[in-house]
Amino acid sequence: MSLFEIIAGLLVLTALFAWANHRLVGLPHNVGLLVMAFAASLVLVGLELMVPETPIFAELTGTIQEIDFSETLLHGMLGFLLFAGALQVDIGLLRDRAWAVGIMATLGVVISTVVIALGIWFAGSAVGLPISFAWALVFGALISPTDPIAVLAILKHAGVPETLEMDMAGESLFNDGVGVVLFTILLSAAISGGENSIDFLELGRLFFAEALGGAALGLATGYIAYRAMRAIDDYPIEILISLALVMGTYAIAEHLHISGPIAVVSAGVLIGNRGAAIAMSETTRRHLFDFWIVIDEILNSLLFLLIGLEVLVLQFDAAFAPFAGLAVPIVLFGRLVAVSISVFALSAWEEFAKGTIPILTWGGVRGGISVALALSIPDVDEKPALLAATYCVALFTILVQGLTLPTVIRWFGQKEQPELKV
Repeated sequence: MSLFEIIAGLLVLTALFAWANHRLVGLPHNVGLLVMAFAASLVLVGLELMVPETPIFAELTGTIQEIDFSETLLHGMLGFLLFAGALQVDIGLLRDRAWAVGIMATLGVVISTVVIALGIWFAGSAVGLPISFAWALVFGALISPTDPIAVLAILKHAGVPETLEMDMAGESLFNDGVGVVLFTILLSAAISGGENSIDFLELGRLFFAEALGGAALGLATGYIAYRAMRAIDDYPIEILISLALVMGTYAIAEHLHISGPIAVVSAGVLIGNRGAAIAMSETTRRHLFDFWIVIDEILNSLLFLLIGLEVLVLQFDAAFAPFAGLAVPIVLFGRLVAVSISVFALSAWEEFAKGTIPILTWGGVRGGISVALALSIPDVDEKPALLAATYCVALFTILVQGLTLPTVIRWFGQKEQPELKV
């Protein structure tokens, strides 16, 4: 199929499932799309098992295989989705929560990576699927960052207290870039020789160089776009500038080997705050923000649909089921440890909303980014088991944690509650 035919088919399927969910099922939009696509995939897998000679399954699987999920998300959709989310961030509130967001997005990811790696390392041995510690660290890195796309979609309807919402949104926007950098470094080490080849000093240097370089690039390109917008008052051109900002910034970051996600988020926060307040007329502001809301909704819908359809091509072995099942509590425990250490380390200087630890732990939703990173692992012996575990965790966090997060918020903290020490 041509690229146009593939995109057309995905858009038609997305619109059909979105309509059916809205009229018949009533789940939150993105979760409903994921559920319906996943259910449709399972039905097709069942039909293929019952009637193996039918060509329909093979044709559909071939079409889905033509879509490089990892490339489509990490080097296509991700920049647009992160920019759309960053536009909505209140820079004043982000500044007030800078330490909380920064610690959870950096130290929290590192702690979670190590804790999850240890758990997966032991779990693999326990179920007869030994995983070297180097590859366990790779899994810890790809599964530790919360998915900003899934988190922001859920936060729209969760009713989280304002400061806690900023902690969750800010962490998810920035820890994504941190996680991708950490994953890239650990993957290279695992491929080149295992845990003995990891130079932790060099890892730390590259980590901060890529993260800080991404932030500096985003602020620089964002400022250029801001000045360009301030010089005119023509909303179609200013929307075009914002599109060029996203694609240009991400492309430059990849060329310079610094963090594209962090660069795009930094640029988005600048344009969404200083740009919106000073460089845009009311008409431009309304049209530009509405444009990015629509882009966000369309790409989000396509992403959740693709996550559900990926089961057609992953072809999991049932032998991986115990390992994948153990990965869920291990990842939850790693999230709990990372959140608890981060919050308690900051509690002497920062105020946290009631129920911060359980809400942040349960709100640590993983999604397409973790699946995309797992798919980008080269064809090594450990890949099938790690991919099965990643997909299992992503489905659990989106379907179970995402749908029950409002209940957890009601149990542990209410929007009307005053902010308290943890």
